[in-house]
Amino acid sequence: MPGDDFDRRRFLGLCGSGLLAAVTGCAAPTTPSDEPTDRTTEVGTARPTRTPQATPASTSPYTRVYREAIDSVVMVEAGGAQGTGFVFDAGHVVTNAHVVGSASTATVRFTGGEWRTGRVVGTDPHSDLAAISVTTVPTAARPLPFSQTDPVIGQEVVAIGNPFNLDGSVTAGIISGVDRSIPAPTGFSIPDAIQTDAAVNPGNSGGPLMSLDAEVVAVINSGGAENIGFGISAALTQRVVPELIETGDYRHSFMGITLTDVTPTIAAANDLETARGLIVVEVLDDGPAAGVLQPSEVRFVGGEQVPVGGDIMLAMDGTELVTSEDLGSYLALHTRPGDTVELVVIRDGARQRVELELGSRPENGLG
Repeated sequence: MPGDDFDRRRFLGLCGSGLLAAVTGCAAPTTPSDEPTDRTTEVGTARPTRTPQATPASTSPYTRVYREAIDSVVMVEAGGAQGTGFVFDAGHVVTNAHVVGSASTATVRFTGGEWRTGRVVGTDPHSDLAAISVTTVPTAARPLPFSQTDPVIGQEVVAIGNPFNLDGSVTAGIISGVDRSIPAPTGFSIPDAIQTDAAVNPGNSGGPLMSLDAEVVAVINSGGAENIGFGISAALTQRVVPELIETGDYRHSFMGITLTDVTPTIAAANDLETARGLIVVEVLDDGPAAGVLQPSEVRFVGGEQVPVGGDIMLAMDGTELVTSEDLGSYLALHTRPGDTVELVVIRDGARQRVELELGSRPENGLG
């Protein structure tokens, strides 16, 4: 996450001297190996193994989710960055693209202390997802299941990760919003994102946001603001990661336009009875929509710049487009480059149907 170093220094600076020494010790560089680490006390004796006791706290749903998932959650270190990941299948770990950056290898530490050196087999900066191949996975580290139902606002969730290098930390909260659009490292947006108020900080990147059924609802992407964190949805992750494993990259559908939601002001300027749909603001000259969709012109209306004319998109393949998030989520979850989609638009005051063949998103540019 951006600002990891600054946030970590500020966090450590607030600690007392005793706690500071403990935290600094946990965060100190270690030498990776394929053997479990031998944690000792200050006098050099092995720490006793604690057997979980049946207590009221152990019946907590958060405790249950943590215990079911923690063996599959890992710390990821690559190119000087540190984050979180989790077991996706028998030989792969998923994390954020911004955690691995341009690194070709990463070190992965499992909760039992086992270190593995993994190969970064695929990254997709557009969705901020990456896949790491790990030759041998500890027996207890099983693939975490993904939720197959749409998350709902108010649903309780648990975030597991390594904030500020504090490995195996858990926080709880609710889903605060769905179908969000959040910035991607490429300048585009990541659609269908999940918003949560569970505490998410630097080091949580790439970790699982889980339901109380111990299923992944999102891959944590960003956080640090008060009561606001975001994750890449389970639905998008399940589309992207298998292709990263198979081919090394992922191609996103691309229209080559910019647009904005139709507001009451825009509706009035375009003689529309109701404020609905998305007005096309710009069409990329050599993009898929060139010659198919018509852009608007910016005019001053009541001292305000307003797009006037051009196409107003109402639906795609029968799915109503109320907001730009609706369009982004439909493209991401239901289409692929090369597909032909049917658009319902308002053009010159009349409703029309037009067909558009989708292209493949470039590294940077219009959406």
